[in-house]
Amino acid sequence: MAKRQWKGGALLAPVPVALVTCADGEKQNVFTVAWTGIVCTSPPKTYISVRPTRYSYALIRQSGEFAVNLTTRQLVRAADYCGVHTGAKVNKLEKCGLAVEPASVIGCPVLADSPVTLECRVTEVLPLGSHDMFLADIVAVDVDEALLDSAGKLHLERAGLAAYAHGDYYELGRKLGGFGFAVARKKKRPAGGATRR
Repeated sequence: MAKRQWKGGALLAPVPVALVTCADGEKQNVFTVAWTGIVCTSPPKTYISVRPTRYSYALIRQSGEFAVNLTTRQLVRAADYCGVHTGAKVNKLEKCGLAVEPASVIGCPVLADSPVTLECRVTEVLPLGSHDMFLADIVAVDVDEALLDSAGKLHLERAGLAAYAHGDYYELGRKLGGFGFAVARKKKRPAGGATRR
């Protein structure tokens, strides 16, 4: 496979399409973030990277809290809108018809239509250049009961989650395998090679 070398750049795909909610007192906002991920399992930690010039930056800096709302195919249009417009000029929650509800632990709202929300409390702000990283503890996870089976197991494949890759949005599709499938042992056939019908 022939490859070309480019100078270092922010090219990683796919990445989540995250609708981040935040608030500081009466002010609340929603904005779109692609620079996010999990950085630690125990304690559970995540991050979002935000330009200091963004309206939501000051809200998060003041409150020390935010919520990462996972985006579905139904929420992609709102996510795109919220990534283009600023909360300093537009009430994006109202404009996009996004219903909010109180979070279970933090003080900012969460999106009612997001199937999974990570409630986050900032532990550190790291200036990195164009963006500052808000490193945060995940203090609660809100999960839509429709994604749980009778045993309480999460079936995230039912959510219709979206991803972002180099300027385009995609709905997650066909399953390719489960964790560990490459090293899993194959099931043995019954003795005699016969199969029951």
